[in-house]
This record gives sequence, C-alpha cells and structure tokens, in this order.
Amino acid sequence: MEYYYRIPLYILFGVLPSLIWLFYYLRKDLHPEPKRRIIEVFIYGILVTVPVFLLQTQLAALLEQLGWLGWFDRYLVLADVLKWFVVIAFTEELLKYLAVKLTILNSSAVDEPLDVMLYMVVVALGFAALENIFYLFSPIDNLSLDVIVKTTVSISFIRFVGATFLHTLCSGILGYCIALSYCQPSKKFLFTFWGILLATLLHGLYDFSIITLQAPLNYLIPLGIILGLAVAVMAAFDQLKKIKGVCVVKPQINIQYATKKAR
Repeated sequence: MEYYYRIPLYILFGVLPSLIWLFYYLRKDLHPEPKRRIIEVFIYGILVTVPVFLLQTQLAALLEQLGWLGWFDRYLVLADVLKWFVVIAFTEELLKYLAVKLTILNSSAVDEPLDVMLYMVVVALGFAALENIFYLFSPIDNLSLDVIVKTTVSISFIRFVGATFLHTLCSGILGYCIALSYCQPSKKFLFTFWGILLATLLHGLYDFSIITLQAPLNYLIPLGIILGLAVAVMAAFDQLKKIKGVCVVKPQINIQYATKKAR
C-alpha cells in the first residue's frame, strides 16, 4: 500500500510550528515589516538548508576519518563535542547569519535595530520548517492512518517547543548582538563574533545534552537553555524597542544618531 497522503501531512505539520512562532514574533514588532519581505527571508531560511547540509556532510566525513586515524581513542567525548558544537551548531548558526547578512541587512527594509533581530528569527523559522519536514519523513510501513497522524502530530509538537523554538532563540540572541553593533559601529565585528559564539555554544549544548548525557541531565539542561533563552530574547526585544528612537539603521547600513532623544 502506498502512503502518498503522508507527503502533504508531513509538509503541513513540518511548517506549522514555524508559522505559529512566526505569527508570535511578528506581533513583537511595533512597526510591521512588509509581508513580501518577511516571506522572502523565510524562503532564504529554507534555501540555506542546502549548503548547511552539504557542509555538515563534508565535516562529518572529515570527523569520521579523524576517528579512523585514532584521534579520539582516549577521549571519545571529544568527537561528540566536535560533532554537536562544530559540525551541527556552528554551521547552522553561521549560515543562518550569512543568509540574512547577504540578502537583507544592506537593504532599505532594515530601518531600526529591532528589524535585525526580527529578520534573524524569520530566517531561522524558514530553516526549521524544512528541517522539520525532513525529520518527519521516515519509512513507516504497516501502520494505520490513525497511528501515522498521531505520531506526526506528536513529533511536530515536540519540535515546536524544542528544536524550532531553539532555532528562533539562538538566532534571536545573535540578531540582538548584531543590532547592538549598529549603535556602536567600532565594535561591530566584536558584537557579531560574540553573538555567533554564544548562539553556537547554546545550540551545541542543547543538542549535546539531549543525545549524549544521561537522565536527568539530558532533559534538565535543554529545558534550562530553552527557558533561559526565552527570557533573554523577550527582554532583548523590549530593550531594542526602547532604543529605536536613538539608534536608527539607515539604508546601506549607515548609522544616524537622532538629534533628539526619544521622548
């Protein structure tokens, strides 16, 4: 029996978590961005999964070769650290950043610091949407439609509160650091570097904890990361709203400080 109905089912429940978070984050913006631009950035996030996958495949192969050469004979945990922090977390956070950097940051659509953070979240949601779809596709034979639907909904919900949310939070923190750099141009590289590093470390620790550690650490650490990041990102959004009148991002990323402080 063919299960062609799984394709639209998996696409729907793969994209749904990203769409729910997207509507939530868009409500945080007091000056809504053009819908066309939001859709474009979301698509950029989907497209960037291709180079991420290719890069991760090559790095994973290199890591495996190093294992054959005996690099991890004494410290097997080092292989796991490199896998989750470098091969997975770093490549995803870096390429999500580059997707926004090369397509949107130099455009007139970015006219205030909050926009930078918002677009980083949107590209992360596009990335997570396709990742969710791929995650749902798996060989399922001899199962009833009811079981397949229940399994799909369960996985989609877990990804909604876990991996998808994590992508938005890590990209949000990075976007916050980049936004602050526009108000301190001399420290732009430093802010961006620390943003990528922080996003990578938290993302990597989340994945590493779930896969490698034993209970109860394998769920306490990821839960702590999600909750801590959620509080930090919400606070960051609120802070950027307050400085929008003082530090304005102009087209072509020219910074202009308002002559009068926001009242």
